[in-house]
Amino acid sequence: MEIITKENFKEKVSEGLVLVDFFADWCGPCKMLAPVLEKLAREFGDDLKVYKVNVDNDMEIASTFKVVSIPSLFLLKDGIVVNSTMGFQKLDALKEFVKSGL
Repeated sequence: MEIITKENFKEKVSEGLVLVDFFADWCGPCKMLAPVLEKLAREFGDDLKVYKVNVDNDMEIASTFKVVSIPSLFLLKDGIVVNSTMGFQKLDALKEFVKSGL
């Protein structure tokens, strides 16, 4: 999964259905979530783009999204937030989360 930064964030999330994972390298639940997100991305294929934002490197984006806990997941459709959740999520829960934006 691609890590995006403030330099390319708007471009990456502006079109289609996008899931953004706000994480940190030191975060245990974030590490547990990573393989789940990879499976999710494979299952949805071209219907969903999944990106990661490192909150330690891009605090500005995290602040804009009012991220107070990680992992935090935001589902965007054409650049607009349509849903969000926090904490580790199982694959089935994430599938339902993504379907809420379809």
